[in-house]
Amino acid sequence: MSKTVIIDYDAGNLKSVANMLSYIGADFEISSEKEKILKADRLIFPGQGHFAQAMNNLEKKGLVPVIRECCERDIPFLGICIGLQILFEKSEEAPNAAGLGIFKGQVKRFKSGKIPQIGWNKIMSVEGEKLLKDDYFYFVNSYYVEPEDKSIISSYCDYNGVFCASVRKNNVAAVQFHPEKSSEAGLNFFKNWFNN
Repeated sequence: MSKTVIIDYDAGNLKSVANMLSYIGADFEISSEKEKILKADRLIFPGQGHFAQAMNNLEKKGLVPVIRECCERDIPFLGICIGLQILFEKSEEAPNAAGLGIFKGQVKRFKSGKIPQIGWNKIMSVEGEKLLKDDYFYFVNSYYVEPEDKSIISSYCDYNGVFCASVRKNNVAAVQFHPEKSSEAGLNFFKNWFNN
């Protein structure tokens, strides 16, 4: 397998993702160094945390233009949880913080039900989606993305209403759930991502 860099931005869920990659035999390292990120064959932005804090940490490390450049190139990029949300322009979690703006749209807070959603929920993949199939994945989220371009949505989920569970366009894929905590379904997802 090619060299993968898990982006370290002083937050996130690095250890669980690293454990999953070790399990499947991926060649990877955890780094916040610009040069290593730009030279990586694949990138993973793991998630957990606050929208503004994630963006602030990226700004401090000078990684905002680096991640934008990587997403614009052909480097396979995977965002997980907050790593999905920061790809959009803004979030209700932090109205004054700007996201990366890779995709147009915003992040919205669930309006009903127990918040956050914690636990297993079934996703429904769109026709032709290669990385995901209908299966149960583990979620921990109070927010969800609402893309302007619905064609980038690769799966949906229902939590007191249908919401976008993942997106994919060209080299960029991102998921709201935690595949690294999703047992066999998550394992299959990572294998598919490495093979596509």
